[in-house]
Amino acid sequence: MSIQVQNITKSYNKIKAVEAISFDVKEGELFGLIGPDGAGKTTIFRILTTLLLPNKGSATVAGFDVVKEYKAIRNSVGYMPGKFSLYQDLSVEENLTFFATIFGTTIEENYDLIKDIYVQIEPFKDRRAGALSGGMKQKLALCCALIHKPKVLFLDEPTTGVDPVSRKEFWEMLKRLQQKGITILVSTPYMDEAALCDRIALIQKGKILKIESPSTIIKDYDKIIYDIGAKNMHQLILDLKNYPSQYSVFAFGEFIHYIDRNADFDSMDLAAYLKKNNHSDIEILVSKPTIEDVFMDL
Repeated sequence: MSIQVQNITKSYNKIKAVEAISFDVKEGELFGLIGPDGAGKTTIFRILTTLLLPNKGSATVAGFDVVKEYKAIRNSVGYMPGKFSLYQDLSVEENLTFFATIFGTTIEENYDLIKDIYVQIEPFKDRRAGALSGGMKQKLALCCALIHKPKVLFLDEPTTGVDPVSRKEFWEMLKRLQQKGITILVSTPYMDEAALCDRIALIQKGKILKIESPSTIIKDYDKIIYDIGAKNMHQLILDLKNYPSQYSVFAFGEFIHYIDRNADFDSMDLAAYLKKNNHSDIEILVSKPTIEDVFMDL
């Protein structure tokens, strides 16, 4: 295993950021930590990259203990934090040269590893990092995390605040890196990105709710979800929450995702209830579950 985590707990004063977390990541796997802000994802990353000490539990990265062998881990991993943390006043090339020098290598030595990414920002190599667009900053940060040829790559919410096109390009780059044998642990609050991972851990309030491949998580979900639409969506949510047999109600794009508590649910009865409450243009359709639906139900 590239990463093994056993019963890790970390508290800040009396607040538990993560509690008895356990998971493993296979060599060459693209593994995702999926959850909202405050779920504990960044704390896990900081422990695994030796920036924080756990209160309890143990973990290894690339075969090294995060406490006893922290120096070996720092030479074996690449870390891209959620907030852009490169030197804003240095140029693109100067930032990359600096990080290569720290690890005793050069841009030329590992250029093959970053070539697909760096060619996109090389025309701007003399531009200060602080003057780059969000997508360009993202690519530069990834190059700096890769320049020493790490065994494991940690990416903490790498696409937050980045436009949809750059997000898509970024995940395509990750897939290519994975083909080169690099183990990747990525965290994201975006449920659509979860489907791009080999396996995911759904995490909330410092606890892991479920670990499995995205396809298996969706396949194993046994509740029927309905897309419900009407003219007044705000009032629709309120009235659905007051429907006697409702199990869950939440907004999902242009529809409301609705689950009923009864196995013999009749959509005609619900439509009649909504008409009685003065709703018009009513739509009730069976929907395919998503990772977000599963997460909301856990």
